[in-house]
Amino acid sequence: MNNRKNKLKFAVLVGDGMADFPIAELGGKTPLAFAATPNMDRVAAEGVCGMVATVPDGVPPGSDVANLSLMGYDPLRYYRGRAPIEAASMGVALGSEDTALRCNLVCLKDGLMHDYSGGHFDDEESHAIIAALQERLGGACRLYPGVDYRHLLVMTGIEPEKLDMTPPHDITGRPWKDHLPKGPGAERCIALMDSARGVLVGLDINKKRAAAGATPATDIWLWGQGRAVALPSMKERYGLSGSVVSAVDLVRGLGVLAGLRVRRVPGATGYLGTNYAGKVAAARDALADEDLVYLHVEAPDETSHEGSLEKKLQAIGGFDANVVGPFLDMRKELPGLRILVAPDHATPVSTKTHAAGPVPFTVCGMGVPAGGVNNYCETSAAPGPLYTGVELFDRFIKGTLAQP
Repeated sequence: MNNRKNKLKFAVLVGDGMADFPIAELGGKTPLAFAATPNMDRVAAEGVCGMVATVPDGVPPGSDVANLSLMGYDPLRYYRGRAPIEAASMGVALGSEDTALRCNLVCLKDGLMHDYSGGHFDDEESHAIIAALQERLGGACRLYPGVDYRHLLVMTGIEPEKLDMTPPHDITGRPWKDHLPKGPGAERCIALMDSARGVLVGLDINKKRAAAGATPATDIWLWGQGRAVALPSMKERYGLSGSVVSAVDLVRGLGVLAGLRVRRVPGATGYLGTNYAGKVAAARDALADEDLVYLHVEAPDETSHEGSLEKKLQAIGGFDANVVGPFLDMRKELPGLRILVAPDHATPVSTKTHAAGPVPFTVCGMGVPAGGVNNYCETSAAPGPLYTGVELFDRFIKGTLAQP
């Protein structure tokens, strides 16, 4: 066996929002404990299982902060807002006076946030909607199409740190008017949202969706504001080359900022039915020549935001079978492969939004001591070591993980 195959390699596998609370319907188990996860259980049995605090105390538990932390960057030092990270993924250069904002296509109905995703879109639909909005609103902002319902808006002349804005997935099924932007510059944001409503109601795409019984995009929702951000590269910090594989611009943007290659996979949707095989193949290609791959799956989080326990269990099972399993098999080709599995944060189906607090992780592979935990979940991980995200990533790379 040649030295190249024996070289230490690193895979971080993130099931976004997999962690949860115990659910009576599942006999008091969490979805992670209840779901069929033989591959994650195997990682735990062969390695270390513990808890990781990805979100510092007092910081909102968003995927932006949590994934930044899982990549080993201290959010208290580097976090500047979600939208600037997504701008990096989209190749949108931000000037010194530019503020980037996340622009969701949403459905507001009967005074409530009916659907934070507008019912989901294929990119052809959503890009046409963003183009129509840009044509009508472009004098006041710059709009950039993203993936599904997730898009980007850039404005000048506002101070993002003075704005108070609410993620739409935090108010699913709740009145939305009390959660409109607040603070200096909020009136400009609200005016854009109001103007967009008038454009969206007249679009043929929305009329066809409504006629077919699908959810239309009635509005845009602005949030995640921030100015341009910079990170030290993974090469500078650890001497590592690597790639990210994800369907969402947030994680791709973190990869760009960390100096990693972004590997885009056709059919990677950020939802159930994503192209798992394509994502694993892209990761395998990355590890052939690079040191690190960060593979992110969004589906557990999306289904949790929907409040669907059935779909969340399906998403967890899909992540285990179609991502974690193939990576365990990959060790036949790459015996030096070290694997880290974790959610970025908890997204309980009962609340439909993110929750603060530590989440379970497990690591196996070269240089990792075996602990014999047979079931990977919140309960089995609790007796293990507790790290911050920065500590976990550092120990994962350096091989200094400990058993309890």
